Amino acid sequence: MQRQQIESIEIKSFNYDLPEERIAKYPLKERDSSKLLLFNENREIEDRSFSQLPELLPEGSLLVFNNTKVIHARLHFRKETGAQIEIFCLEPLYPESYEINLSTQQEVTWICLVGNAKKWKPGTSVSLTLKDEKGKEITVYARYTPSTTPDSRNVTFTWDAPVSFSEILELAGELPIPPYLNRKTEECDSETYQTVYAKWDGSVAAPTAGLHFTPDVLEAIRQKGIKTTPVTLHVGAGTFKPVKSELISQHEMHREMIVVQRATIDSLLAHLGGITAVGTTSTRTLESLYYIGVHLIENSSEPLFVAQFEPYQKLYSHTVQAALEAILKYMDANGLDQIEGHTEIMIAPGFEFRLIDRLITNFHQPQSTLLLLISAFIGGGDEWCKIYDHALKNDYRFLSYGDSSLLYRSRS
Repeated sequence: MQRQQIESIEIKSFNYDLPEERIAKYPLKERDSSKLLLFNENREIEDRSFSQLPELLPEGSLLVFNNTKVIHARLHFRKETGAQIEIFCLEPLYPESYEINLSTQQEVTWICLVGNAKKWKPGTSVSLTLKDEKGKEITVYARYTPSTTPDSRNVTFTWDAPVSFSEILELAGELPIPPYLNRKTEECDSETYQTVYAKWDGSVAAPTAGLHFTPDVLEAIRQKGIKTTPVTLHVGAGTFKPVKSELISQHEMHREMIVVQRATIDSLLAHLGGITAVGTTSTRTLESLYYIGVHLIENSSEPLFVAQFEPYQKLYSHTVQAALEAILKYMDANGLDQIEGHTEIMIAPGFEFRLIDRLITNFHQPQSTLLLLISAFIGGGDEWCKIYDHALKNDYRFLSYGDSSLLYRSRS
């Protein structure tokens, strides 16, 4: 599908009635006791339990999951006047690397959303005081400059103790649960809103398809001879950004950082035709790799960035194998054991999937870009309605803390 056809897709075609009571406000006590809707190779629906996932995946296949970790990104500051200022850290600006930024002990700058911003003037500081594990007080200061985007601010943080910014967030920050849960963050969320394999700090939202996995399920997967490999996509707040435009071509996708290890590229090459992605974030990462590889083959000026509508601009003849091998060649030439890039990729009906054969995912909000991805994966048309109608009629729980599905890709 070309760009002009994408421009004609109306978001209202991806609407459905989601009653408030169907939104799971809390997870189940046992992660893997959630329901699993299977949309199989014959395009039939089966009701299963997530604990049955290992028996539903083919032996010898590859499971790819996003090992990002949700940070305590929401901070509450106070002005001298007593006014409360809420700062929501979205993405590091300086240092730009998540790992370096979060380990820095002096000064960092982040792109942030600011609550009550009208009471905070540019260049002035707000502060908060916290105590470390030994009871010693630490004062954190924040000042901002306007950002290039109207909704965000560039906020610089400084503090008066030899601790990392990651430690500041852990001590003073709040875990940002999704706004549609309509409740405050609770202590239990610190555990339940993280996957059991979360490793690298950086996300402001969990890759929720992974919340169903337990050590027992992962062990059963490995015992069956199914390989696993990680990717990292640090999920931004834009994942909750509603599509407000009538046409999806007028919606601006958020930019997210991806990190992929060399060993993962090797695993992908060894399992082409048998890849299962855990979640939409893993899917966006893997499908972006194809275009990064094409950029490297064609000597693009921005090889490590995938633009929103790039997949629809022209027909690409390069094979997936050639694209992945180009990434390995680039890593060898630059002495890298991982590749870091950014993606804005929009996956909508008409998108040509290059790597993914099966998708594990939760049930998503009406009129969302995530629902567009689901529709594209199973073949477009009204197939997604069939799945969501079944889920609504059979007491499936929806959104981040809800139930799951295993979808096979359309081969038509």
